[in-house]
Amino acid sequence: MAEMFKDRIDAGWQLANKIKEKYPVSHAIKNGIILALPRGGVVVGAEVAKVLNMPFDIIVTRKIGAPLNPEYAVAAVSEHELIVSPRENPDPEYLEGEVRKERQEIQRRLKEYHGPKPEIDLKNKTVILVDDGLATGLTMEVALCEVREKNPRRIILAVPVAPPETIERLKKIADETVVLNIEKMFFAVGQFYDDFSQVSDLEVKELLRDY
Repeated sequence: MAEMFKDRIDAGWQLANKIKEKYPVSHAIKNGIILALPRGGVVVGAEVAKVLNMPFDIIVTRKIGAPLNPEYAVAAVSEHELIVSPRENPDPEYLEGEVRKERQEIQRRLKEYHGPKPEIDLKNKTVILVDDGLATGLTMEVALCEVREKNPRRIILAVPVAPPETIERLKKIADETVVLNIEKMFFAVGQFYDDFSQVSDLEVKELLRDY
């Protein structure tokens, strides 16, 4: 197993330096923006944005859990997009209700984190999508689809850790990927962090305050 990250800030710092190593900075971040998935991804994304000196914002997605096991994702939703796991066939009525509920939560979080701040125009921008790690990757997949509809120049998926099957699937949607560790022995994102403390709404708002 690859060495664990100390915390999300450490993961963000390492990820930012990997991005700098992979791309000539002037080319990679020209007219670009970092978009992170709350909550944990915001800590990673803020550090990436700080190191690369790039604009920073969020994209809010929510997983939809199974009826008897809410931690097990059967689908994921963004403001306008819905992704259902290819391995699942959730009841349409259940899914419709959960989509409605989770989109309400997305709007609550956007209001909580952003206030009256207008939506950022992503047209012709390089968008670097960041999270603290991927498991099934459904929430990142729906984020990629949401961003794609906004006509960016290109989308770079950047995460500290993910299993190989997830990255292979998302490579077909993102234009490029930056992954520090692709791990076969993958049980949960938190196993790769010494400190994987829950991130609060207040922490997210504080990190967004300067952008």
